[in-house]
Amino acid sequence: MTIRARHIFSAAILGAALLGGGSVHAQRAPPQSLSAAAIDRAACSDTTVPSTTMAAMFNAEVLLDRLDLSPGVIDGKAGENAGKAIGAFQRSRGLAVSGKLDQATWNKLCESTSTPVLIAYMVTEDDVRGPFLRKIPRNFEGMASLHALSYRSAVQLLAEKFHTSDELIKLLNPGKVLDRAGTIITTPNVVDARPDGQVLRIEVDKPAKAVRAFGRNDELVAFYPASIGSSEKPAPSGTYGIRRVVKNPTYRYDPRFEFKGVRAQKKLSIAPGPNNPVGVVWIDLTKASYGIHGTPRPEEIGKTQSHGCIRLTNWDALDLAKRVRKGTPVAFLDESQAMSLPSTSQTSARFDFGGLASFTK
Repeated sequence: MTIRARHIFSAAILGAALLGGGSVHAQRAPPQSLSAAAIDRAACSDTTVPSTTMAAMFNAEVLLDRLDLSPGVIDGKAGENAGKAIGAFQRSRGLAVSGKLDQATWNKLCESTSTPVLIAYMVTEDDVRGPFLRKIPRNFEGMASLHALSYRSAVQLLAEKFHTSDELIKLLNPGKVLDRAGTIITTPNVVDARPDGQVLRIEVDKPAKAVRAFGRNDELVAFYPASIGSSEKPAPSGTYGIRRVVKNPTYRYDPRFEFKGVRAQKKLSIAPGPNNPVGVVWIDLTKASYGIHGTPRPEEIGKTQSHGCIRLTNWDALDLAKRVRKGTPVAFLDESQAMSLPSTSQTSARFDFGGLASFTK
């Protein structure tokens, strides 16, 4: 059997998992507004779009993610990033662009696949092996003292694997022991789901806080929400090229960057790992010290500012990295050039570290 066949099961086994398979604790979890059963009831078998519930939005987010129109963290919340992904889908299908999950959008999304949005997954030895870091410092000096910036827990690893949050994994699996190999859990159906296709050019839309990737015939092949620069350290303007892709980079901070909130007075090296300030991959640009990269805090994408660079979720950064080649052009669009996308919330002025730096394998 393939790895996928061993660990990802049919809808029939998923039903058994929902009925209580696997290890459970004695107490039953309290009722929640989002559950596997609610998500299943809001599936595309209905001809009418469900009311704007978390379950309906969760379905939409999974379908969008499978089309490589990333909503960021799949969480069932009708937030800014979900609205951007819906807007990108509407534009790509010739629909009225509202960023809202209306009936026409629901119908088109449901036409895209008949695959269920939830799957049953067996937790593997690799998922729980670790080592894990229960507590990771927020400051660069503390991070630099660690030998690796590993996952905090098996739950964080699973959440990232399935493009969601620790909280959502727990919510879908009340009472399950998530750090035990062999446990069957319920997860979003996104593993190996995104289509292939080489990226021939990239647009970084600074006002919309989004990255668009285009294919050979100038078709949109991927869309990602992003954190892009700040007033203090703005992203560049103009067009540059991709110089190289570095997976599991070592982050190097130089005090001359003068990042807001960073007090380090000497150069620092921060070891690789998914909780590294730039995540699991660095896409180096020909603009010196600028790149596209991941983040250890995917829930903050588009809601915080960066120190100049383009920050995506780890899974989106990896998806883009595998599609690009050396020399792929990256155009930074300013207000006058950018195509506006719907926005549903204001952007915070908080900073998420990462950005201008140097990297080694």
